[in-house]
Amino acid sequence: MATRNNGDRGKNGARNDDERRERLAAGLRRQFGNEATIRFLRALPAFRTENDIPDRFKELLDRLDGIESSVAASRRRR
Repeated sequence: MATRNNGDRGKNGARNDDERRERLAAGLRRQFGNEATIRFLRALPAFRTENDIPDRFKELLDRLDGIESSVAASRRRR
């Protein structure tokens, strides 16, 4: 049985790899964005937010939330 290495794939193999990676990334985003997963992660100590963090960090987290929301909205529009 012969095996193919990455050098023998050509354009179709590279395109298939890109499509496979995109499907995997989309699946991971979907799973990590799931409400049940979010609730579970928030229950873990490492993922809990602290109420007494400095204002500067709160501002940065708010900006990050806004950026994540806009990216997610643009993906849904596609």
